[in-house]
Order: sequence, then structure tokens, then C-alpha cells
Amino acid sequence: MNILEVCHVPPFSNSFKSTPTEFSLPLNFSDIFNLKFPPVQSIFFYKLGESTPAYFKTVILPKIKHSLSITLFHFLPLAGYLSWPQNSEKPIIIYNTANDGVLLTVAESNEDFDHLYSEVRYASESHPYLAPLSVSDTKASILSFQITLFPNKGFTISYTLNHAVLDGRSISLFMNSWAYICRNLEENVKISPSSLPEELNPSFDRTVIPGSEGLEMRYLDYWLGLKLPGSDANPRSLEPIPFPVPADVVRATFEFSREDIKKLGERVLSKLENGNQTKPFSTFVLAYAYTLVCMVKAKGLKNNNKVKFGLTTDCRPRLNPPLSRNYIGNCVTSCDVLVEAEQLLKETGVAYAAKRLNEMIEGLENGVLEIAKEKVPFMDVEPGVRIILVAGSNRFGKYGADFGWGKPANVEITTIDVGESLSMMESRDESGGVEIGLVLKKHEMEVFASLFVHGLKVLRSSL
Repeated sequence: MNILEVCHVPPFSNSFKSTPTEFSLPLNFSDIFNLKFPPVQSIFFYKLGESTPAYFKTVILPKIKHSLSITLFHFLPLAGYLSWPQNSEKPIIIYNTANDGVLLTVAESNEDFDHLYSEVRYASESHPYLAPLSVSDTKASILSFQITLFPNKGFTISYTLNHAVLDGRSISLFMNSWAYICRNLEENVKISPSSLPEELNPSFDRTVIPGSEGLEMRYLDYWLGLKLPGSDANPRSLEPIPFPVPADVVRATFEFSREDIKKLGERVLSKLENGNQTKPFSTFVLAYAYTLVCMVKAKGLKNNNKVKFGLTTDCRPRLNPPLSRNYIGNCVTSCDVLVEAEQLLKETGVAYAAKRLNEMIEGLENGVLEIAKEKVPFMDVEPGVRIILVAGSNRFGKYGADFGWGKPANVEITTIDVGESLSMMESRDESGGVEIGLVLKKHEMEVFASLFVHGLKVLRSSL
């Protein structure tokens, strides 16, 4: 791969609207919960036959750069950085007009573009296309991007984000805003920032969240007292805890159609004991439960093995009063359940998993902050317990990131390769469908693919 350019993209300067030259924002309880977790990374693949180097450099790249600058104008704090000044009790977000912006790397690759987005491949094959993020003990970038051209095939846009500042809904809103601005730029015209539609307008309101008092310092004290092998000796360091990526894992994408989800829901309801579940299960729950059971079987777990599975849920609508749907920052909490693998390996395993997931989600309605108070960032898990988590959601609208050259051919949540996790997002081509991203050992992936495909085939033919 050839690096063509590494540049600094500042927020667009607009003489018609005054912007502060310097400001700071505090972190909330959910930001601090994620303070030391690794950066989140994702790649958007765009197929484009007219992607010669000349067209890319004269048409695509200038529009993407200019629209990124305009987008940062609307999301100004994300052009700043995370800092932990000695005189500050907690880390803070700082923005300074003179110096701030985001790092953009531009590259060109001769690798097989189609293979990278549509076939089973080693997880490490994605890593050259990921944006580097600058992080030190005292200063950490919030966001960076990499654009990679695959001549005559297409290009990728990847982001790397600091998890102490952004969650999945936040970055999805940013990417969709950037894409909206880019595809609405007039040809060859350096326009001033246009207003975003209401559904894309970000909110950075850092009003104290009622009921979260004390949570920030509880989580911060946890990080300050945590001692892990390989982590920084400086407890106030902003360096994330390293999570190595296994060398022998492969990545693949699997899909549920809308009809698959409908039939799966019918099957799950018919398998539940006592028939006391009458409300349909959500698409998220059904897709997660089915994938979870296939993963447990593919990993060869036995009846007496223990499995902890969980999810991260959006707190915005569950707070009192609720936060704006477009709140930018972390506003999530996690929940999980520990079960015997035997329950998942039975014929009723998918129904059992769906029921337990549903109970977890319904329990959140009774107070997400109360649940958050019982959590610490790292799970206290006994040896031998297998943890399976889900990243993303089928409600984030990842495939809405059309920059003017069509929807992504694929979107990959790359960071699931550091653990036993799966990713979920909406289907590219069908409303109501779901895409699952997975990273497993090669032999496990072969078993999983067989189970996943065969199970859906049986489902389609039996109902």
C-alpha cells in the first residue's frame, strides 16, 4: 500500500457565524466508563468503476475533504482532543481553533477490493486500511480517518474513534452528516456550511444527567486503581489498555432477510414454555439469539461450560428526562446474563436466549442509572467463562453514509476482532433485514457458516 498524503483537516471557517476560539467539555459517567477501552474502528467500502487515480484525486478526494471540514464545523468538539490536566479531577475535551482538526490519511492499494469486502478473509487483512489515532499519556485525539483508493474498483473510508468521547450512535450520526453534506455539495463550488436537517443536528449539551451524581468518580476511581499486565504504569495516562488481535482469526458477514426474521420470531414464540410471551421479539433480539447459539455450537462448548452474553444499550431515551436522540458522546450502559451452555445447546436454545435477552432489555426500563451503578468497566468473570458480546445495532443507519457515489457495498465494524464478539447493523439492500459481522478461528467459522445457513434453510422450509 502506498501512502499518498497525511493531512490535517480543520473545521470550516465561516465568517457569517462566530465560533468560540477555545472551550472545554466535561465527560459524563458513560464516557468515563469507556475511558481506557481500545479505540473503535470501522471501514466503509464503496464500489466505483470510475475510480481511476485521476478521477479520485480531482473529483472524489476534494469533495470528501471539503465536506469533512464543513462537518467538523457542525461537530466542533470532535476536532479537539482529550486531555487530563494536572489541575483537573477528571479528563476533559478541549478545543482550540488555532491548532485543532482531524488527521486524514490518503492511501492507494493494489489489493483485491472485492475479496476484502465480500469474502471470508483473515481479520488482519483489514488493518492496513484503518486510520491511525494519536494517543499519549497526556493528550489523545478524538477522531481520525483514512481514505484508500483501489484503482478501477472503489475506495474505503475508515474511522478510528476514541471510545471515551463517542459511542456507536454518535459516530453514525457524524458519518451520515458528513455523507449528507458531501453529496449535496455543488460541483466544483466551495460552499459555506449549509444547515443540517433536524434529524442530523448534533447536540453537545453537557447538562448534568439527573441521577448520575457520583458515577463519574466511581468509574474514575476504578480506572485509577486498575493494574493490568501490559497497561501503563501511570494511572492518569490516556493510553488505552492493549487488546491483542489473535493472528489466526477470520472475518465474514452473514445476513438475515426480513422474511428470515419474521419466521424466526414465529418459531421462537412457538418454542417458549407456558406460552406466556405474546409480544413479538425485536429484530435485534432474534438476530442476536440465533447468532449466539450458532457461535456456542461452532466453538464446541459443552453442556457444563458457562457463557456470559450481553449487550450495550442506548440510555438516551431511558433517562428522566430523556436526552436528545442526537446527543453526541457516550450514553450507554451494559447488561449481561450468565448461563449454562446446556440451555443454549438444546433444541429450544434460540428461544431461551431470546427470552433472556428480552428480560434484560425490559429490565432497563426500570432505571438504567440504577443498573449502571452496579457495573464496573471490566466484568468480574470466573475462569473458564466464555463472554460473547454484540457491537453496533440495526438501528444506527450505517448504510445511510452515501457520499454521492452510492451506498456502501459493505460496512465492517473492525474492532470485534479483539474478542469473542459479533457486530450487527441493518441490511444494505432490504428494510427489516440484518447483517451480522463475525470474527472466529478458521475452523470455527466453517462450522458456524454451516449451522447458520442450514438453520435458516430449515426455518424457511418448515413454516
